[in-house]
Amino acid sequence: MTKSLAPERVGRTPLWRRRDFALLWGGQTIGEFGARSSGVVVPLVAADTLAAGVFQVSLLTALAWLPYLLFSLPAGLVADRVDQRRLMIGCDLGRAALLASVPLVGLVGQLTLPYLYVVVGLNGVLTVFFTVAYKSVVPRLVPADQLVEGNARLTVSEDAAQLVGPAVGGALAGALGGARTLLGTTVAFLVSAATLGLIRSHPATGATRAQRVPARVALTEGLGFVRRHPVLLSTLLCATTSNFFGMATASLEVPYLLRELRAAPAVVGVVVSAGAVGGLVAGLLAARIAARVGSARVIWVAMAAPGPFYLLMPAAQPGWGLLLYAVGLAAYSANAVLFNVALVSYRQRVTPPELLGRVTAAFLWVCFGAVPLGALFGGALADAWGMRPTLVVTAVGTWSAALFVVCSPLRTMRDLPSGCGAGDG
Repeated sequence: MTKSLAPERVGRTPLWRRRDFALLWGGQTIGEFGARSSGVVVPLVAADTLAAGVFQVSLLTALAWLPYLLFSLPAGLVADRVDQRRLMIGCDLGRAALLASVPLVGLVGQLTLPYLYVVVGLNGVLTVFFTVAYKSVVPRLVPADQLVEGNARLTVSEDAAQLVGPAVGGALAGALGGARTLLGTTVAFLVSAATLGLIRSHPATGATRAQRVPARVALTEGLGFVRRHPVLLSTLLCATTSNFFGMATASLEVPYLLRELRAAPAVVGVVVSAGAVGGLVAGLLAARIAARVGSARVIWVAMAAPGPFYLLMPAAQPGWGLLLYAVGLAAYSANAVLFNVALVSYRQRVTPPELLGRVTAAFLWVCFGAVPLGALFGGALADAWGMRPTLVVTAVGTWSAALFVVCSPLRTMRDLPSGCGAGDG
């Protein structure tokens, strides 16, 4: 077993006092709010301004996710060969320009659904490249013994944006109109780009090593590294299984709450927001939980412990029984945040810097590739069996993902390994 490093607190500089990390954290927080808001506003523009049908609006969601399947691996290769900070700035500026073009094209009366599809698709491509670079640059700005804390802070910002961003975007769209609201979201991306530009650290990206390898070989090096690393492979299988069944649950969420539990639309929003609170709390406490449980052990504990609570969702009833659904959703949200924070920290610790972009991309490609399949599975099974029985299946399926990490070398580890390489763990 590899020598471990327990979290060290004596003499550490607090993360909020580390200028470069604080800039990344602040800019990413604002950028996430912009991204979450636009995720609601763009479909509103399609439905209200362009009178798009249900299927036409659903295509926007498909186009937003499709780039993860098509571009994750190339994005990893690019992130390992270029200055990651500049790549992120370029993606932010590109996303701002794309969203700003929607109201401008609308002003001249040329806004159409095909144009909106192009904007969403290209925006998705830039988001993939940004995400890969963003998750690869964090270890360059944060000391190894503060990775869990740093990733936890960034995850809390993402969860806060998921909680508040859609509500703010919807409210502004109702008051100002969807097109005008998109101008506001472009400001968020511009602020994110500006904060990235102020970061002083310009460490080597490992591009020289990556460029020596032919592109065809380098493209799959990340997948090869994961396949040879038993802990990373088990976490990849765990995350993919969890995403599959989790998205199957999410695909039934709104119709289940509206039709089966007879909740009003406003109540649906409250229940979903209440569920997101679990992730916020878990993110705020992630560093402390990791220190007490173990920064490596928490990976499998986070997946296994909340499992029974998932069954509260199919057990929910109308009225006050809706609280059962909110509790189950909060447990899933807390599990996702704790697991992701610990997993990303582990991955950043054990992966060589010159491979981190491609290893991150491999995870995104496989894990997010399960998302649309899970949604189709949930819908098809609900049509055949009904929503409650399907939610029982998806709850058990989500919990079963824990087996991949419980039955892995992680079970014998307490803290993150001190070195990197395929043999670690």
